[in-house]
Amino acid sequence: MENKGQEKYKILYIGGDTNIINQLKEADTLFNLKIVEHGLAAVGYLKDQQEISAIICEDNLPGMNGIGLHKMITSRLKLTETPFIIISHEKKPELKQEAIKAGIDDLYFLPIRTEHLHTRIAFLSRFKKEYQSQSENSAAAPEYKIPLIKRLFDVFVSGIALILLSPLFLLVAIAIKIESKGPLFYTSKRVGTGYKIFDFYKFRSMFTGADARLKELEHLNKYAGEKEEKGKPEMEIISACPRCAKLPEGEYCSPTLYAAGEKICEYWYGIQKKEKGHSTFKKIKDDPRVTKVGKFIRNTSIDELPQLINVLKGDMSIVGNRPLPLYEAELLTSDDWSARFMGPAGITGLWQVELRGKKGEMSEEERKALDNQYARTYSFWGDIRLIMRTIPALLQRDSV
Repeated sequence: MENKGQEKYKILYIGGDTNIINQLKEADTLFNLKIVEHGLAAVGYLKDQQEISAIICEDNLPGMNGIGLHKMITSRLKLTETPFIIISHEKKPELKQEAIKAGIDDLYFLPIRTEHLHTRIAFLSRFKKEYQSQSENSAAAPEYKIPLIKRLFDVFVSGIALILLSPLFLLVAIAIKIESKGPLFYTSKRVGTGYKIFDFYKFRSMFTGADARLKELEHLNKYAGEKEEKGKPEMEIISACPRCAKLPEGEYCSPTLYAAGEKICEYWYGIQKKEKGHSTFKKIKDDPRVTKVGKFIRNTSIDELPQLINVLKGDMSIVGNRPLPLYEAELLTSDDWSARFMGPAGITGLWQVELRGKKGEMSEEERKALDNQYARTYSFWGDIRLIMRTIPALLQRDSV
């Protein structure tokens, strides 16, 4: 394909349909492609790389659909001048109405033509930059704002604590460096209040390269169901949907999505995940990746102390819902469970106190419910009571 002087656009593609991805890759003179499979991975990328020409998103994604993702991106990141295009695998009339109502810039049903897509992106880019008024752009969803008294308390407590604990920080740093090579702190991307993504700090308690071994240790996950099999991939489609099998070839009983490049209806995806005991949360008991120093600082919660830096920066509060890794947060975007992101993120909170009080025995559903409960009912004096309950729960014997 020849470019003929056409501008090459940098595109963020969100989804896992390999046929569409390959088609766009073949048009390499028209598009420079960045691919992510999930919504929150897209949000994380866009926070750091906003210089893109357009966003192309599949209608159905694991955990979050395209329209919901558009709402999050426009409200949280204010990318109102970046064209947002949805591609749907099924020609559903109601989807057009939903897309128009949500302010989606364009909707394509398969198959697509890359040349037409390129022309449409060029038009939308010019239109949105030249004619879209600021009043239209300002219609953003309300965001959580930390109460002043809570923020002042966080700054005071974290500042004093960092000063008083500095000798302990030094001793822990020396112990970590003596036992194993690697950085002093473990930094990961976490999702906090309002789906805000930030760098989360802990003392390193594992050997270097521990993240790469997470899947092979899935059978030790405390939140995994009894049906989960050792050595199996995180999601493997082991049979065809019985409801789809009764329909004509090429038709599906529910909206389809793509996970790891494989097409599956949304109904059967949920059934398979439930049958495999697939868990949103991951917590490994007696984790073999943990160092000897790491085990001690975990059991005494010393590894959590660097999060005081996150509190001082404003990423978190002393008390709140635990900020989640991206792979966990992207599965909690439904109305039932997303309320936990509308409250403050914190070092300790209702879930942590209840979990340690039960010696680490808590179901996934119970943890979600406690997170939502805190987001709905938190108060300054309630936070003080949780802090007082946290102190006796810090020392524990169970390695969770």
